[in-house]
Amino acid sequence: MDSFNTLDDLNIGKKSVVVRVDLNVPVVNGKISDSTRIERIAPTIWEITKYGGKAVLLSHFGRPDGKVTPDLSLEFIVNDLARICNREVIFVDTDWIDVSGAKKSIADAPAGSVILMQNTRFHPGETSNDKDLAARMAQLGELYVNDAFSSAHRAHSSTEAIAHLLPNAAGLSMQKELSALTKGLGNPKKPLIALVGGAKVSTKIDLLENLLAKVDALVIGGGMANTFLFAAGLGVGNSLCEKDLAPTAIRIMDRAVDEQCSIILPVDAMVAFKFEANAPHRLYGVDAIDPMGMILDVGPMSIQRIKAAIDDAGTLLWNGPLGAFELSPFDRGTVEVARHAAERTKHGNLVSIAGGGDTVAALAHAGVKDQFTYVSTAGGAFLEWMEGKTLPGVAALRALPG
Repeated sequence: MDSFNTLDDLNIGKKSVVVRVDLNVPVVNGKISDSTRIERIAPTIWEITKYGGKAVLLSHFGRPDGKVTPDLSLEFIVNDLARICNREVIFVDTDWIDVSGAKKSIADAPAGSVILMQNTRFHPGETSNDKDLAARMAQLGELYVNDAFSSAHRAHSSTEAIAHLLPNAAGLSMQKELSALTKGLGNPKKPLIALVGGAKVSTKIDLLENLLAKVDALVIGGGMANTFLFAAGLGVGNSLCEKDLAPTAIRIMDRAVDEQCSIILPVDAMVAFKFEANAPHRLYGVDAIDPMGMILDVGPMSIQRIKAAIDDAGTLLWNGPLGAFELSPFDRGTVEVARHAAERTKHGNLVSIAGGGDTVAALAHAGVKDQFTYVSTAGGAFLEWMEGKTLPGVAALRALPG
């Protein structure tokens, strides 16, 4: 991982600091259903404000498509943000065209204040990385901190262009994320194993291609595994399967041989005839799947094989469930393997790093989300990092102003 400034490198004092955070939190019936993203930025806010600095927060919420959309205003989050950060939060409803009013509100705010700006995507220039908009954002502070790794894969005005205009640094959450990912791919404890699951190969081709040259073993599960089984000449019945990607699966398996990477596929599976919880099901070997059945989870032999691979590993990277974990009893494979990895982590035998929306939900379902070495909530940014892509929001932090 290339070097970048951290909060320790900035002389914050009583300066105003523009902080890019991710407050694009899940909302159900008007209430925040998961406050993890707020909890993770709290330490950065405390660090900036403890000696009188002002934290000026920038975030997007939803997809307003560059238009002022009252239903997507960030004002609703003020109370939860204040409660979690234990700070009074001042909301500034700027239109992003004329920031003079916002500048005055920030100047008038007492030392140590937290100021939440309106949704950055209310201006069309945000998603196009408009430099003029970034310049207006930069007028709101003297320093810039990016604490939103989950948005770092987007070259937007508040994540990329602004970083070139102010002395910048990674926030504490961003720093922790980058450190964890370096442990996972940059300088991992060997052997390194990756578990990649989920529904479709088509969404993870770049990920698989990048991992082949870096991991010692690659476990493929979920609906993705069906495509590989089909490519190997096995019947998968009515299971989810991208049959048109069989040549891609064969290419990946052939390259794995060249890279000396072991690919671990299911050897048995739980098969049902309806996609619903507690549907009647049977255990089959993958060489004898019922033509009318659907593979919904890995079987016990596969679970033991994956556990054995984890026992041999020094580092585990996990993205995607092994089966239809939302439906009982087809959550067994994901739950058992997750708990096994958590136990190995607990005893100091494994560095375990996981990420992606379904993965976080699956680990929470297994009751081990807080027992892995690190669990990323970043989604797309986590995947793009794993794919070996440059993240604009991270790269911009390395372009330090002279």
